Amino acid sequence: MSKKHNFSAGPCILPQEVFQKSAEAILDFNGSGLSLLEISHRSKDFVAVMDEARAIVKRLMKLGDDYEVLYLGGGASLQFAMVPFNLMKTGNGKAAYTDTGTWAAGAIKEGKKLGTVDVVGSSKEDNYSFIPKKYTVGSDYDYFHCTSNNTIYGTQMREFPKVNTLLVCDMSSDIFSRVIDFSQFDLIYAGAQKNMGPAGATLVVVKKEILGKTGRDIPSMLDYSLHIAKESMYNTPPVFPVYASLLTLQHLDKNGGIAAAEVQNEAKAKLLYDEIDRNALFETFCNGEDRSLMNATFKLLDDTRKEEFDNAWKAAGISGLNGHRSVGGYRASMYNALPIESVQVLVDVMKNLN
Repeated sequence: MSKKHNFSAGPCILPQEVFQKSAEAILDFNGSGLSLLEISHRSKDFVAVMDEARAIVKRLMKLGDDYEVLYLGGGASLQFAMVPFNLMKTGNGKAAYTDTGTWAAGAIKEGKKLGTVDVVGSSKEDNYSFIPKKYTVGSDYDYFHCTSNNTIYGTQMREFPKVNTLLVCDMSSDIFSRVIDFSQFDLIYAGAQKNMGPAGATLVVVKKEILGKTGRDIPSMLDYSLHIAKESMYNTPPVFPVYASLLTLQHLDKNGGIAAAEVQNEAKAKLLYDEIDRNALFETFCNGEDRSLMNATFKLLDDTRKEEFDNAWKAAGISGLNGHRSVGGYRASMYNALPIESVQVLVDVMKNLN
């Protein structure tokens, strides 16, 4: 069976080397005679995995010891609640959010359960077709929350605002895809399954000094400080997803790091967007300046050609191209591990539809 060109939005494509090493570890981890799936998370071998999985994040992000790295469960959706629990003060807590898509709206919903949330910028009325930019965030907020990339609508923040409060970002779908000054953020979180590993692990990178200042009695499983004290092992961690995430980050590191990935991602996105702009049969859902490098969303302008196009891309071995059910059309997710050759296959199909 031939390998598919995987444009799935997540769980997503990962490097073939990661699949191979993960498969070997499932059969026999480190020559122990035990599967990775059955070893104790307290064993020496897995503690070493967790230590390196946390350390490599700080190396890639060029962050110092004032930051802590956690691998948790619950996906980014749990972080929608953990962020306000840990950063929003009791009594008169207040936070600023931008509403740029479905997941940003989910974060806003959870924040409102613990305090006042002001939506300082939104593109909801325009079907999330752009990233709001002209807004201000005052120092009276406990934190400002944004979503760097919107998988469903295909928009991405090119720059991040300068704020006089804590800067929090959901980077689930574009983390490690481009060079960013990560030190400008006080807290970053990301579901691993969008770019850095399989489903089941969530990465949290937090500046330690911002914690413990809310006056809130935080439930234990939602308390970043407790997870830090237990070195991401307050409860049994997602062993396999953490290991596969480590392999993915090691692959990124030895292949030029984030800078090299950014060059490749820009080339892939340009190849596809150039064809969409050239081809009279297609158009994107979002504004050009806010188009995502990770998730290109587009549609056919002639619905009578839909069956023809669908049959063509499926025959070419392409998978995961259908758009999200709330938007329709098509979505080509071009994460780090997707080769440019797969994008070329899609572009060729689009050209042949003319």
